[in-house]
Amino acid sequence: MIAVRFENKTISLLDLPVPEPGDGEALVRVVMAGICATDVEIFHGYAGFAGVPGHEFIGIVESCPSRPEFVGSRVVADINCGCGRCRACLREDARHCPDRKVIGIRGRDGVFAEYCVIPARNLHRVPKTVETIDAVFAEPLAAALEIPQQWHVTGSTRIAVLGDGKLGLLAAIGLNHFSGRVLLIGRHSGKLAIAEKQGIPTFLIDPDIPVETVRHQLGRFDMTVDATGNPDGVNMAISLTRPRGTVVVKTTTREMTTIDLAEITVNELRLAGSRCGDLPLALRFLENRWIDVKPLVEAVYPLSRFDAAFSHAMRKGSLKVLISNDQV
Repeated sequence: MIAVRFENKTISLLDLPVPEPGDGEALVRVVMAGICATDVEIFHGYAGFAGVPGHEFIGIVESCPSRPEFVGSRVVADINCGCGRCRACLREDARHCPDRKVIGIRGRDGVFAEYCVIPARNLHRVPKTVETIDAVFAEPLAAALEIPQQWHVTGSTRIAVLGDGKLGLLAAIGLNHFSGRVLLIGRHSGKLAIAEKQGIPTFLIDPDIPVETVRHQLGRFDMTVDATGNPDGVNMAISLTRPRGTVVVKTTTREMTTIDLAEITVNELRLAGSRCGDLPLALRFLENRWIDVKPLVEAVYPLSRFDAAFSHAMRKGSLKVLISNDQV
């Protein structure tokens, strides 16, 4: 099979044997996968990963000895693979298992290949009415929708989402179903227009304007979400959050971040991380067409042209680049 490998900031396209599923695992034929900002960070050294990257996908189960009912099903998967024995796993919280492996990110090969092997317990069937190209967004949409699952959001919670990239757009559009006071702040009018067409107010920010000026214009927010992908984004989020408000950090970057602790202390802010989410919830959003993800797709490449696809995905301001193994 064709598979991509990341190692030491190089990309190789290899011909590898089709992997054999182990006990409790499924062999999945990858139909389509998405290149994520995290994949770009991994290429540059984040998480120290070497192997087959990729974690956003939809596939078809080819074999699954422990769960034969899955064979032939279209599936997506939770990316965290826990040990199954620790306290976190026994609470069904594999994402915080200290010995977890993470598909395409930590200790386990991912989905930029024709086939992959995934624990059967991580699989979720994709509803028949959800199109292939939409299902690829299940994992990042779940991460976006995790915010109102972690913290109480009401219809009057004033929320700013910083960053008009893929995750920022998904977070703003998703949060709009929970609060009527969501504002997306970004630097690209074209990407902000995607949110505006789905009913989200936006604010085009000039990177040369001090954050104090932005705060004077917009005021402070009950909750501010950093989805900038920039190590300085969290400090802007802190500056725009009201006293005793919540700063949600979605950014993952290989670069170190310096945070203004004094402002957190004086304003008694809650600074919180947010990572993966509930795939069944994301699939329900897609099934009911509560969110339109197609405008986020910028290009689709075959796996054989992964180098070109990844170069495209690394362009500043690019939206979602997909890898297809099938005709769509």
